[in-house]
Amino acid sequence: MSDVVTIGSATMDVFVECDSANVVSVRKKDHSTDFMSYPYGSKLEITDFDTQVGGGGVNTAVNFANLGYDTSVIFKVGDDIYSKGLFDFFRNKNVKLNSIIQDKKDSTGFSIILTSFEGDRTVLAHRGANAHIKKSEINFEAIKNAKLLYIAPLNGDSNKLLDDIVKYAKENDTLVCFNAGTTGLKKGYNYLKKILALADVVVMNKEEASMATGIYLRQDTKEVKYSHELIHPDLKEMFKKLKVSDYQVIVITDGGNGAYAYNGREYYYCPCFDGPVTSTLGAGDAFASTFCAAMDRYNIDIAKSLVAASINSAGVVSEFGATQGLLTFDQIEDKMSQNPDYKTVSVKV
Repeated sequence: MSDVVTIGSATMDVFVECDSANVVSVRKKDHSTDFMSYPYGSKLEITDFDTQVGGGGVNTAVNFANLGYDTSVIFKVGDDIYSKGLFDFFRNKNVKLNSIIQDKKDSTGFSIILTSFEGDRTVLAHRGANAHIKKSEINFEAIKNAKLLYIAPLNGDSNKLLDDIVKYAKENDTLVCFNAGTTGLKKGYNYLKKILALADVVVMNKEEASMATGIYLRQDTKEVKYSHELIHPDLKEMFKKLKVSDYQVIVITDGGNGAYAYNGREYYYCPCFDGPVTSTLGAGDAFASTFCAAMDRYNIDIAKSLVAASINSAGVVSEFGATQGLLTFDQIEDKMSQNPDYKTVSVKV
């Protein structure tokens, strides 16, 4: 029996940094988009290069284990050089691997991460075996015996299992933390609503929340300054649409602008914890899984859980690699005591 079971992707990540990368911003009246670009047709020198193990299932399992939880992980890999690297990575991570699925006919997930001079990144992902998990391959007994099931993004055909997985967890009183993936988001709100209704904690970034709800945050105009409000009115509408059950807590992260939460009674805002930014890869996984763990540790204290998640996420972005820089709860609480003014702000509905 494990305290936590995570299910999601496992990949071999190759980080590439090139000083020739440009960040191009395109702005419209109602929203803006940033692009990473390189001179077309050019041959460019790589500034830095590294290989790490990643993926939502891997990143969150490592974090839960590092926070002191007995953790098991479910993901699917091939039988190749990359899967060998994944298993080597887990040797000293204190994560149970008996629920991992291995298929000799498939390839292990692989990603190329293009990192900008700002520390943000664009990911080129080959899903491989991650997209082909079958219901018959899942260790449902492990889910039944766990206190918490953390569902990292499931893409491709694997996403079709979400209904069965979430229903089974709820039928067996296993708490569910849900982080939606691109495949599910593209299916639209009516599809997601069934999953959302059974999740105890839902975590999305602002772009994912916009995709899920069809609501986009309006930019400031000469007449209206939305940025002057603690909680943007369009963000409030996102929260109300995503929260479909009374017991749920919804969290929306907004990169360097901080994170927000909503429980039906209060809105919460937590700014980013200050620190150096080397790479943002893995920050979302660290934030979401730490928030879920902190809700357990601090007796559903949303404000304190947001602070803990932000501090741990800041540790990850300070290092190069999705599971580098992770902190234990003792280390997180040391930083809390050293920064007493770093707090979450809340407002009543």
